[in-house]
Amino acid sequence: MLFNQLGLSAELLRAVESQGYTKATPIQQQAIPLILNGRDVLAGAQTGTGKTAGFTLPLLQRLQHGTVNRRRIRALVLTPTRELAAQVADSVRTYGQHLPFRTAVIYGGVSINTQIAKLKKGVDVVVATPGRLLDHMQQQTIDLSAIELLVLDEADRMLDMGFIRDIRKIMKALPGTRQNLLFSATFSTDIRRLAGDLLNSPTEIQIAVNGKPADGIDQVVYPVDKGRKRELLSHKIGAENWRQVLVFMRTKHGANRLTSQLESDGLNAVAIHGNKSQAARGRALSDFKSGKVRVLVATDVAARGLDIARLPYVVNYELPHVPEDYVHRIGRTARAGQKGHAVSLVCVDEHRLLADIEKLLQTNIRKEVIPGYEPDSRIKAEPVSKGRAARPPGKRKPLRKQHHSATHRKKGSGQRRTAAR
Repeated sequence: MLFNQLGLSAELLRAVESQGYTKATPIQQQAIPLILNGRDVLAGAQTGTGKTAGFTLPLLQRLQHGTVNRRRIRALVLTPTRELAAQVADSVRTYGQHLPFRTAVIYGGVSINTQIAKLKKGVDVVVATPGRLLDHMQQQTIDLSAIELLVLDEADRMLDMGFIRDIRKIMKALPGTRQNLLFSATFSTDIRRLAGDLLNSPTEIQIAVNGKPADGIDQVVYPVDKGRKRELLSHKIGAENWRQVLVFMRTKHGANRLTSQLESDGLNAVAIHGNKSQAARGRALSDFKSGKVRVLVATDVAARGLDIARLPYVVNYELPHVPEDYVHRIGRTARAGQKGHAVSLVCVDEHRLLADIEKLLQTNIRKEVIPGYEPDSRIKAEPVSKGRAARPPGKRKPLRKQHHSATHRKKGSGQRRTAAR
């Protein structure tokens, strides 16, 4: 189905055409008419399916045909990470380029005063992470009483990151009459419960089959001893001239250590994770996209929402504890009909994690032993540490009154929230 068959306004169609798009994806074909008609929507869609435009375009048209109320925020989009918030805000600006609406993006790790100044000038759409939005609410620097449309994007990830209490606090500050949209890669019991509280007689859309990666991804497992993973990775990158390689680690410390090791092997590498500033993460991603950096080493939280066109290689240096995260990881490649490679370096400790992933996929992933890197059968499996990231999230710390930049907090204060926003 073409975009011009979905009932979008001329201004939005001009913006879509300027981006080179003519045909809508399945999620866009189903979601856009429903949202335009004012329906609440519960949508299941993996990343890379075009879901951002699927809610951004009708959101803008709903505002376009609604009552203009300057200096009042009319639409709120909540996202789990800074990168995804920035991406959604860019989408709102891109598709709204021929409309008079103003957008603000709100997340932690940057000055709150700059955000306050922009909000005071008046905006129509706010894209935010839950933690920093609550900071603004506590300081009374944001007014959500005129919200007409609420979007929860990647709601499953927000729940995984422990934002459920924050989300419920935010919902209490919104007007009772509004349109609600919830997008999630999976429909867990908790997601269903949240949807029951948030949505009003929603229409349910399910695009991707849970656990099914996108077509065009060549998946392979290389069995290798844990102590030789880095050697094998450097060998494959160099010998086969891999370019733009996104490598996933479980922890921030592991990402930093691997980056240093790859640099010592002569490979341009950079790490992104929650402890990096937003400016540093932005520079790393820009350098990676331009080819200046060959290897981007990332944790799951930092990589969520990354949009890298024609990314050829995704490497699971360490398998994730949650099988669905494997699907999210490899979903970074093979976008928009492109081909991609998903490589997993699996040691004896991770055999159970691999089995869980294959159970979710309902298929066995191809195994290939690289000559010279055969696993040592004498090595016994050891428990895989889940690290700090897998601990149950605690209650959010109360925020002290802030008069300065969020970066001026005492070291260690609010560290979890700043990293996750």
